[in-house]
Amino acid sequence: MKLEKVKEVLNAKVFTGENKLSETVNSACGCDLMSDVLAFVKDQAMLLTGLVNPQVIRTAEMMDMKCIVFVRGKEPDETLIQMAKEKNIVLMSTQYPLYVACGRLYSRGLNPEGIEIDG
Repeated sequence: MKLEKVKEVLNAKVFTGENKLSETVNSACGCDLMSDVLAFVKDQAMLLTGLVNPQVIRTAEMMDMKCIVFVRGKEPDETLIQMAKEKNIVLMSTQYPLYVACGRLYSRGLNPEGIEIDG
C-alpha cells in the first residue's frame, strides 16, 4: 500500500516525509511495546503506536521502517520530527485509536507483519 493511501485511509496528518508518500509498505505492526517490535517485526513495515518518544524513532530506524503513525491524535514534538527527518522516516498522526487504525488498513489489504492471511 502506498503511504499516500495510508494517509487517506487514516485521515492522517503528515509531519515528515511528504515527498515520500509514493513509497510502498507491505505490512504494518500496531504496538506500544518496542521490545515486541524488535522481537517480531521483519521486512519494511510501518509502525502504528500510541507512544511518542525518541525510542520509537530509534526502534523504527533499527528495523528499517519507512513510516510511523501515531494514533489517538498524538503528535510528535520538534525533537522527534528532527530525528525522523535525519533518519528519513515518514511521521503521521491519526485521530483513530490503534485498533481502529489497524483495522482500517487491514480491511483495505495491508497485512499484519509476518502473517499470511488465508481468504
